[in-house]
This record gives sequence, C-alpha cells and structure tokens, in this order.
Amino acid sequence: MKEIIIQIVHAINNIHDMINYMMSEVFHTTLTDKDLHFWIMGIIGFVVFLFVLFVSNAVAKLPYGIVILAFLYTFTFMVVLVFAIEIQQAITNRGNMEFQDAVVGLYGYLAFFFMFAFLSGIFLLGRKIVRGKKNKH
Repeated sequence: MKEIIIQIVHAINNIHDMINYMMSEVFHTTLTDKDLHFWIMGIIGFVVFLFVLFVSNAVAKLPYGIVILAFLYTFTFMVVLVFAIEIQQAITNRGNMEFQDAVVGLYGYLAFFFMFAFLSGIFLLGRKIVRGKKNKH
C-alpha cells in the first residue's frame, strides 16, 4: 500500500508541475501553491458537489432513498477513515500499513450494514403481514 501511495504522490506532483508550467508558459502568469490549491481544489470540489447533488436527487426519489444516501455517505466516510488510519500507522510506525487492512475494515462495515438491512427487511415484512391480517378482520 505504501508503494501505491508513493506512486499517487508522484503522479500528483507531476500534475502540479505540469499546471505550473502551463500557467507560466501559456498564460504568462505564475501561481503560488495557495493559488493553485484554491483553483484546482475549488473546481474539483464543485464538480464533485454537482455530481453528488444530481445523484442524491435521483436516489432520494427511490424507495428507501434516504437509507441509500445514508449508506453512501457513511461508506465514503469509512473509506476516508480506514485509509487515514493506515497512513497514520505508516507515519507513526504503529502497525503495518497494508491495503488489505483497509479492505477488511470496509468489509466489517458492510457486514454490519447488511445485517441491519436483513433485520430491517424481516421487521418490515413482519409488520406488513400483521397489518394484512388486521385489514382482513
């Protein structure tokens, strides 16, 4: 996993250098690191926001749409959390930084979520059966 992060860091650094080069050579201007972060992260964040807004509006109209949105939000949070923990382990040398650890952590979340979904399904089915019997009387 450490090697993957190093490759990602090199790719980001190359993109950073390419943007700086383009800004100076093509547009004859220079950007500070803060300027670059402002524009690039602002654009990326807004594009992601528009995508999430579009998907969220579509999903919210589905049956159990709010549950689906809560699952997606929590899953996104868990992805960030498990990788932050793995990176923290590498920085502090308190454990091994392994991609498989992050994946297993996400499997744990999925296992608990699917258990919740299964039990919720049983509860909703039972409630539907009970209501159906009450309507017949």
